[in-house]
Amino acid sequence: MAAVCSASTLPTATSDPARPTHRSRAVAVKPSIERKLSEIRDRHEELTAMLADGETTADAARFSRLSREYAELEPMVRQLKAMERLRQEFADAVELLDDGDADMRALAREARDSCQLALLTVERETERLLMPRDPADQADAFLEIRAGTGGDEAALFAGTLLRMYLRYAEAKGWKVEILSERPGEVGGYKEVITRIAGSGVYGTLKFESGTHRVQRVPETESQGRIHTSACTVAVLPEPTEVDEVVLAKEDLRIDTYRSSGAGGQHVNKTDSAVRITHLPSGIVVECQEERSQHKNRARAMALLQARLTDSARRTQTAARAETRRNLVGSGDRSERIRTYNFSQGRVTDHRIDLTLYALDAILEGQLDDVIEPLRQEHQADLLASLGD
Repeated sequence: MAAVCSASTLPTATSDPARPTHRSRAVAVKPSIERKLSEIRDRHEELTAMLADGETTADAARFSRLSREYAELEPMVRQLKAMERLRQEFADAVELLDDGDADMRALAREARDSCQLALLTVERETERLLMPRDPADQADAFLEIRAGTGGDEAALFAGTLLRMYLRYAEAKGWKVEILSERPGEVGGYKEVITRIAGSGVYGTLKFESGTHRVQRVPETESQGRIHTSACTVAVLPEPTEVDEVVLAKEDLRIDTYRSSGAGGQHVNKTDSAVRITHLPSGIVVECQEERSQHKNRARAMALLQARLTDSARRTQTAARAETRRNLVGSGDRSERIRTYNFSQGRVTDHRIDLTLYALDAILEGQLDDVIEPLRQEHQADLLASLGD
């Protein structure tokens, strides 16, 4: 045979009837993904040449930027090379299926099936690497739970949800800090806000945002009637510290004038006061406290920097508040993403029509059976959009 799949890295073929039986067709990758891979390979080759160029190595900032891009593309290029090698081995095996020697045909079938399984694994991993990444996925997160409709029962359910997430975080090895809480009158919480720190917290929990509905018989219900209540959950990535705003010269108008404050004859003879206007934002700062124009200018620049940074923080806070509103809706029972039905021992996630009869286990923090299907559905949506 011209080439066979390596037994050290690929599955061993057996007589399992569930194994691939296609004679000449390898796993297909969407044309849009093929085009994207071709573009990545071309760019990788271009970066290889650029990084070897003397002019690039002489420019430290440019060399660093191109090196980061090269490192980001390298895993995808390795997968592409593995895919091409496996496809060639698959084609070679298929050609030998018509060999006159029965033993050779048996080896060819084994190699073909092994290659097809290996191709499936490589192509899935390639698609995963190509998916757009949310830079916040690795961030720590704030988990906010608020009682919605349902009064005391909603507050009790908020406590149940908090316990569920605490158990899940403990199993993941995450650290949880309760930042604020407003207890309910008969137990639970009207509102509780926590910070969860660990690896991939936001990327794991972000699909928990929304209205969680509970259907159960409250402890205070003497007639045994099922009540429906709701809580809202919001998961927000912990924002990075706002960077100090960089002041570009072309964005500034600097005027000097004579100070009008105390200071004797000196202030009447020199334009020591400074007024700085930040043209993009319209923010104006002034300083005339010092006799030195340089000192006034330095203080005015520092004040302008502080005001712009504060403005950026307030913008970030407002955006986070808007995100919170969009995530949780009004907290009405009808706006549910998930229902916890105690009488049936059932949990239903309405976004993907997932129903699990494992309520007790889920409330004990075994959330992966709910979270993983949501993540997979999200990844499938991202893959479907790659061609766009």
